[in-house]
Amino acid sequence: MEIITIIICLILLAYVILIVQLILGYDKVKSFKRTDVEPKTAFSIIVPFRNEEKNLPKLLASFSQLNYPYKLIEIVMVDDFSTDSSERICIRWRLDHEFLDTTLLENLRLSNSPKKDAIGRAVPIIKHDWIITTDADCTVPKNWLLTLDDYIQKNEPEMIVGAVAYKTKNNWFHKFQQMDLLSLQGTTIGSFGIGKPFMCNGANFAYTKRLFNELDGFNSNDKMASGDDVFLLQKATKNHLDKIHYLKNPASIVKTKPENDLFEFFMQRVRWASKTTDYPSVYAKFLAVIVLMMNLGLVVCCLLAAVGKFEWRILLGVFSAKYLVDYWLLFKTNNYLLKGQWILPLATGVIYPFYSGLVGVYSLFGSFSWKGRRFSK
Repeated sequence: MEIITIIICLILLAYVILIVQLILGYDKVKSFKRTDVEPKTAFSIIVPFRNEEKNLPKLLASFSQLNYPYKLIEIVMVDDFSTDSSERICIRWRLDHEFLDTTLLENLRLSNSPKKDAIGRAVPIIKHDWIITTDADCTVPKNWLLTLDDYIQKNEPEMIVGAVAYKTKNNWFHKFQQMDLLSLQGTTIGSFGIGKPFMCNGANFAYTKRLFNELDGFNSNDKMASGDDVFLLQKATKNHLDKIHYLKNPASIVKTKPENDLFEFFMQRVRWASKTTDYPSVYAKFLAVIVLMMNLGLVVCCLLAAVGKFEWRILLGVFSAKYLVDYWLLFKTNNYLLKGQWILPLATGVIYPFYSGLVGVYSLFGSFSWKGRRFSK
C-alpha cells in the first residue's frame, strides 16, 4: 500500500503542477475589446457536413444574421455524401439568400479523414485569404466576423483560435458534457498563456490560406480520421508561434449542441482522444499521460479502498486536491464562456475519473463510429 500511496501522490503532484501552470497561463490571455473599426477582412467560411438536416437550418439562419458586409463573406458548404435532405436544405437556402456568396461542393474522399478531405476540397477554390471553419451543428453569433476582423486589423495574426460552448438543456447529462468541454476550453486558453498551444476546436478556427498552403495543409496527418484542427495548429507552432493567437471575446463564442445519446457521446470523446498519441507536441503528450494516470489512479485506489487494500482518508485527500485544482480552472473558464451560469457539481467530479479513464484507455485500442462510418485506431 505504501508504494501505491507514493505513486498516486507523485502523480497528483505532477497533475497539480500542470493544472496550476494552465491556470496561471489562462490569466495571461487577456480579453479583447472590440472597437468600431471599418470592416476590411474578407472571409471564406468552410462548412463540411454529412446528414445534418436537423442542424443546418439553424447554422444557415445564423449566417444570414451576421452583422458584417456581405461582399466580404463567402460561404462554402461541402457535402460529405449525405443520405438525408441536407443538400436540398443548402440549395433552398442559397436560392433564398442570393445576397450571400454561397457555394455547394461534393466532397472528394482522398484520405482516411472525411473532414480534412472536405476542407482540402474547398481551399483551392475559395476567393479570400482568411479561412474560417465551423461545424454544421453550430450557430455563430452575429458579431462573430466583426470581432475577428477587428482583432486581425489590430494584431495581424495568421491563425486564430476561438471558443466553443454547448447550448444545453437543464439536465445532468448535458451539464456533464458542458463540464467536459469547459475543461478542454480552459486547457486551450491556458496553453496559449504559457506559450505552448496545442489544442483548438475546428468549430471556431481561422487561418490564412497562405499559412495553410505553407504548412502543406493536412499532409502528414491525413491517416487520422479526425484532427483537422489540432494537427494544423501544432504544425503551425513550429515556425509561426508568434502568429498564432487566441481570441478571447464573448462575441466570438460559437455555440454547438451536446449529444443526447450516451453511446454517441462516448464515441465522440473517443474520437477526440484517439489522436492524442499522434500529437507532435511533447508537452501535449505529457499532459495527456498525466491526466490519464491521475484519473486511472483514482479509479484503482477507489477499487482497492472498497476491498480494504487502500486507506479511504488518503483517497479522499487525493480526490479533494484534484477536485479543487480542477474547480479553479473550470471556474475561470465558466465565467468567460457561460458568464458564471453553472457550477461544477460534486457528483460530476466523482464520476469524471471513471469516465475519463474509460475513454482514455479505449481510445488507445478501440475503434469508433462517426457519421455512420467506422474508423479504427
